[in-house]
Amino acid sequence: MRFQDEYRDPVAAAKLQTAIARVATRPWTIMEVCGGQTHTIVKYGIDELLPPQVELVHGPGCPVCVTPLELIDKAIAIAGRPEVIFCSFGDMLRVPGSQSDLFSTKASGGDIRVVYSPLDCLKIAEQNPHRVVVFFAVGFETTAPANAMAVAQAKKRNLNNFAVLVSHVIVPPAMTAILSSPNNRVQGFLGAGHVCAVMGYEEYIPIAEEFQIPIVVTGFEPLDLLEGIYECICMLEQNRIGVGNQYSRAVRREGSPLAIQLIHDVFEVGDRKWRGIGTIPNSGYRLAPAYEQFDAEQRFDVAQFAVQESELCISGQILQGIKKPHQCQAFCKTCTPEHPLGATMVSSEGACAAYYNYGRLRHPMAVGSETYQIHRRDRIGNVTLD
Repeated sequence: MRFQDEYRDPVAAAKLQTAIARVATRPWTIMEVCGGQTHTIVKYGIDELLPPQVELVHGPGCPVCVTPLELIDKAIAIAGRPEVIFCSFGDMLRVPGSQSDLFSTKASGGDIRVVYSPLDCLKIAEQNPHRVVVFFAVGFETTAPANAMAVAQAKKRNLNNFAVLVSHVIVPPAMTAILSSPNNRVQGFLGAGHVCAVMGYEEYIPIAEEFQIPIVVTGFEPLDLLEGIYECICMLEQNRIGVGNQYSRAVRREGSPLAIQLIHDVFEVGDRKWRGIGTIPNSGYRLAPAYEQFDAEQRFDVAQFAVQESELCISGQILQGIKKPHQCQAFCKTCTPEHPLGATMVSSEGACAAYYNYGRLRHPMAVGSETYQIHRRDRIGNVTLD
């Protein structure tokens, strides 16, 4: 395949749909890890193409969604300081903290700038030597190399007015935590292709062996996901344990050695709190001792923040595949993109945002147990259940 529309071919999708229905003889629950995969699944109705015995549940693969509430509050506190230029990717600005968000801080006079690369922050730091430029370093292993490069370059250039507020999380420990939970429903995983493009998939092999499950590294186009689901179902039906690689055009077993080395030079692994889930041991990156001078939490003395999550938001259960967005009583009522209770409603990769944006507005109405549903759009050609 060479062109994007080839990955959305309705004839090929229909063949894969038929093949999945043919091989699935038992109920199976599969989790797609990545929020980008979730949006493709919901946008194109892929889950609705599957036979009823195959269920897809959504995982914690949205880095914005799992950024803990107290870290948002730390970002707001730092961004409001007059000596700070606070830089972030745009998707973090509307994520709610305990009282406010970064957009509100910007409206109140905070110097908050949207950047498209952490390296942009180094230019800003060079142009503003009397102010401190802080970059909100959020993401999975996918964004870690670029963020590590920014820190390494800052040290090389002696940019002492640059700092990072780190919220990097790692996928494999989260998968282990989900599989170890007494509430676990997951029998197989669709692995996050972009993460594996950086890290490879060797570290998933011990997880597959320990929990006796299949993991299939999968891309993000509709046919990628249908092929990944088909391969995962085949492995489940045949009781084959291990890691498959559907996304071979982008992912190698060893990943990108240079990117991995850069990450390990600048960061070290430590415990990390995940929003709505709690602390997962050894599930995040923090700056290594050689780069601690660039740690914004230490520089601005905001390490100790304690906040309370919304009691109405069930994003933690959604991110663990226990519930789906439309099962939340606040969904589309007290929680909307304009007034979100949690990050899953405002993130570009959030499951709640996907359900809202692509018409999955099913939830109990005021009368009886009726449900309603608005329009569907952007399906795979004529392969649709509307």
